[in-house]
Amino acid sequence: MLALKDWHTAHTQNLPSRIESLKDRLTAFDEKGGEVDLSEAELEELRGVTSDIHSLSRMNANICWQQSR
Repeated sequence: MLALKDWHTAHTQNLPSRIESLKDRLTAFDEKGGEVDLSEAELEELRGVTSDIHSLSRMNANICWQQSR
């Protein structure tokens, strides 16, 4: 049970700031992509960033919903 609690703490702690950090990274990619073509590695990272934003936002929404019950 302790391992689950540790996992939960590690994965849900400070979600809003983690999401904002990813959004900043996304903005940097958007700005760079507006000036020059992104490399294949950058496009792959961009996909990962957008996926992470989606996952963390969903997790944060679920946590907020559960806390409001």
